[in-house]
Amino acid sequence: MFIGTYRHQIDEKCRLRMPPKFKEALKEGFIVAKGTNGCLFAFSKEEFEKLYSKLENVSMFDLEAQKPVRALLSSAFETEEDKQGRILLPPELRNFAGLVKNVVTIGVGNRVEIWAEEKFNEYNANGGYDDAASALAKYGV
Repeated sequence: MFIGTYRHQIDEKCRLRMPPKFKEALKEGFIVAKGTNGCLFAFSKEEFEKLYSKLENVSMFDLEAQKPVRALLSSAFETEEDKQGRILLPPELRNFAGLVKNVVTIGVGNRVEIWAEEKFNEYNANGGYDDAASALAKYGV
């Protein structure tokens, strides 16, 4: 399970280091894809396989359903760490998320989200913690 918020930077060669607290669960490598609200989703290989097993049941002839399947899977990228534990994100993913220098990486249960610091701060400025927490009641929490 991924939890917590970590602030760090992308280096001059556009490499990113995952927080040490996340590395154990991601030690077998991980998949990064476009997420929602302008962030990136990072999944362990195991978690991505669970997601994929649901997506592979979508009929290839269901044109409406294929659009989100294509959007997610075509943006997915299997990462490889260098010897210093850094990953190089493809330019398409960096551009999508607006990742330039300051990055916020958060744990969201079954995935990690990678945010440009500005987007993360803006997202959190819209409504406070109490508003977000009270919305959990609709989901039986």
